[in-house]
Amino acid sequence: MSLISLQNLTQSFGGPPILEEINLQIEQGERVCLVGRNGEGKSSLIKLIAEDLKPDSGNIIRQKGLRISHIGQDVALDLEGSVFEVIAGGLGESQKLLKKYHDISAHLGSHGGENLLAEMETVQEQLETAGGWQAQQRVETVISRLQLDADLNYSELSGGMKRRVLLASALVSDPDLLLLDEPTNHLDINAITWLEEFLLSSNLSLLFVTHDRMLLRKLATRIVNLDRGCLTSWPGNYDTYLRRKAETLAAEASQQTRFDKKLAQEEVWIRQGIKARRTRNEGRVRELVEMRKERGARQELIGTARMQIQKAVSSGKLVAELQGVTFGYGDKIIIQNLSTAIMRGERVGVIGPNGSGKTTLLRLLLGDLKPQQGTVRLGANLEVAYFDQHRVLLDENDTVINYVGEGNDTLTINGRQKHIIGYLQDFLFTPDRARSPVGILSGGERNRLLLAKLFTKPANILVLDEPTNDLDVETLELLEELLFDYKGTVLLVSHERAFLNNVVTSTLVLEKEGKVQGYAGGYDDWLMQRPAEMAETKPAPEKKTKKKLKPAGIGKLTFKEARELESLPQKIEALEAQQQETYNSMADPSFYQKGSALMSQAKARSEELEQALFIAYKRWEELEAIDPNGKK
Repeated sequence: MSLISLQNLTQSFGGPPILEEINLQIEQGERVCLVGRNGEGKSSLIKLIAEDLKPDSGNIIRQKGLRISHIGQDVALDLEGSVFEVIAGGLGESQKLLKKYHDISAHLGSHGGENLLAEMETVQEQLETAGGWQAQQRVETVISRLQLDADLNYSELSGGMKRRVLLASALVSDPDLLLLDEPTNHLDINAITWLEEFLLSSNLSLLFVTHDRMLLRKLATRIVNLDRGCLTSWPGNYDTYLRRKAETLAAEASQQTRFDKKLAQEEVWIRQGIKARRTRNEGRVRELVEMRKERGARQELIGTARMQIQKAVSSGKLVAELQGVTFGYGDKIIIQNLSTAIMRGERVGVIGPNGSGKTTLLRLLLGDLKPQQGTVRLGANLEVAYFDQHRVLLDENDTVINYVGEGNDTLTINGRQKHIIGYLQDFLFTPDRARSPVGILSGGERNRLLLAKLFTKPANILVLDEPTNDLDVETLELLEELLFDYKGTVLLVSHERAFLNNVVTSTLVLEKEGKVQGYAGGYDDWLMQRPAEMAETKPAPEKKTKKKLKPAGIGKLTFKEARELESLPQKIEALEAQQQETYNSMADPSFYQKGSALMSQAKARSEELEQALFIAYKRWEELEAIDPNGKK
């Protein structure tokens, strides 16, 4: 029996159905990714499965005793207690015992006393009986992995840290089915790579929505597409889905063209003169009526966004130069002795853990903050457009039109007048949606709204602080193309690794003790170039810990397997040599002046070598795991 089965489910909110008689089954061990444009109803579907919404019609059949954990896009603000209490909140009786044990441990360290020791012993016995130690281990492991302080008050945490706590709470409850709606929002790269590895190594069944294409590619065993109220399932990985989806849309377009041509011919026939009407075929008339109904009921495919960035007068060749810059808050040093220069046309990515000072670094580069030591020299003619979804406060009661147009019916975009409705349609807001209040928009639509506002202003420097949260993949890819072709300078903070790979030409990485190190290329390039000690503490996803190139004892391998094991070290060394050669060429500053075609070829070759090494190491581990009896 399936874990959960949706049968003829329909959901609307007073208008056309966003879900229309959909069917879906999720099996044990599947990791299903739900994809679709912003506003299509992905979050609503997840809420229906989580029983946070009731469907208008249809049935949801759950396996008996099914445990479901759900993390939505929005951060819960009304929870109280410590981080430990919130995380352990879903563990039932074990949670109460764990809280008691945690409190006694905290008091014991500062007060001591035989009474506390006796009480702790009693609680330990109760935990053993209830199987609570396994839950305790899960709680402590997740707290450690997500770098949380168990004793902090949840209500005092930042939005990003609250999201980490909620994620931890869902993971420790050991659900049969985990529902994640944009789980990477506000997580830093380290937390995202840990989440990937955790979910890949667990036996959790998963339904998730994400804009993070790297996470999607690594996790998904099946893609489910929500498009115009209908749900279609696509077995296989994301790249297979993209290819088959494109083929399906092309076939749909061809079929609709033939249908529309036939309908036009029938409309001409029905309007012929008196003589034709006397001999009219009534069956043909009825068929025409049905064709009209079918055409009227057709839901057109949502178009592609046509965003464009306003051009400004070029800045000076130098954008910003920092010499020996140090900055901190109180006793905490955020930036330590940084010297760097940013030139016109560079696209610089900023990478670092949450709270490490990425926004502070941006403000120093823009001259918004004065360094405590060192100097900042800014170039000439700087016109800055700044995107920061955390700082922008949207009025929930304001309309989309008024927010972007500021009361005007037209905008001047690159020297041409454009009606506000037409401009918003370029950002996929229909006329009805454009007149709607901001409060009803989905997370992705809000981000598109912020981009629409940002691009009304001419700029030669774009500062984008986490612009990708909640955006659908199509809009993300268009934004990538815009930034790639943009002639100005881009400063980008993002945890979306594929976005960094596809956009930036260099990265500034905030490391320990306020050190900021520059690297050529994007996220993958940083992984290749970073110091060995960083690679050990922050392993690249999908890559196993390397072993010394020395084969283990052969045991009772077959002759063929023994020969294969003997040859693997040489094969791995050859692959690593090729990989290092590729890294060296990509680390050369002139690499990024060779044109997009050669850059793409080099990056593709790098990915091929990475995958080949991963397969080789995996095969080596398999062969070494064969015991002396020849059994795995």
